Amino acid sequence: MEIKPIGIIHTQFSRLEGMPIQPKGADGISGTVEIFEEFRDGLKDLDGFSHIILLYEFHLSKGFNLQVTPFMDNTARGVFATRAPKRPNPIGISVVRLDKIDNGVIHICNVDILDGTPLIDIKPFVPEFDCPKSAKTGWLANSKDKVSTKKSDGRFK
Repeated sequence: MEIKPIGIIHTQFSRLEGMPIQPKGADGISGTVEIFEEFRDGLKDLDGFSHIILLYEFHLSKGFNLQVTPFMDNTARGVFATRAPKRPNPIGISVVRLDKIDNGVIHICNVDILDGTPLIDIKPFVPEFDCPKSAKTGWLANSKDKVSTKKSDGRFK
């Protein structure tokens, strides 16, 4: 499998430590996504969506563990039951607000992504598709409200 970046994500975060761990904790933090010229035609009609899903490479992540202690817990969990960046395939996902698209640059808000991160793909966020009413949140059920205040502490360097 070969994956080619389609752009670069630009944010105010130059270091992993202290940055938000999810978009929910990045309220009001803006950034941009520079789409490479050869992929810009694919942005047609994206501006009709208020939110988009960004898929990106955790480009500074080296190696992985199948069990990790996530930011939201003190217990080791299976990596696939977390959103930890050190994974067998270091792919991240964030739902961000789309503010505008200007000449191949997407202006976004509520961004929790490190500056210079390679963008793999963009998908429109559709609540009717992406928010099942019967969703369960597993081990996060008792701590998910704390995500707004949790920050990265560098444990996944």
